[in-house]
Amino acid sequence: MTSVEVPYSIACVLPSLVVVDVTNEVSHTVSTADSASGIAFVAAGEDGLIRVNEREDGFFRDVGALLERLVPFEASSREQLLGLLLGTRSEGIPFAERRLCLGRWQRILLVGLREGFVPEWHVTFVV
Repeated sequence: MTSVEVPYSIACVLPSLVVVDVTNEVSHTVSTADSASGIAFVAAGEDGLIRVNEREDGFFRDVGALLERLVPFEASSREQLLGLLLGTRSEGIPFAERRLCLGRWQRILLVGLREGFVPEWHVTFVV
């Protein structure tokens, strides 16, 4: 039997929302950092947002429905408006002993707001 490490997993795909769990990849990056402790700033590419949250199906459905009510699919500049509502594209996550300091159920989620979203992110360390 062969095992394969999956760098990220798809947490949710809805018409208005794509969520990719990048926790394992960020954790691996932190485990190889030059410093044992600091803050890992995880930033999305230009088409996404990073959020730390529980990975729970009902939450994604509720957020998708809320976003549709706030900014309907047919609205022009929908992605830009949703980006403004949801805030910055990055999150600062502390780490100690080369391990992320996340709560038991917390995950690092890359959120895409448009069809054809390509998951891109990078990590910057502050020590």
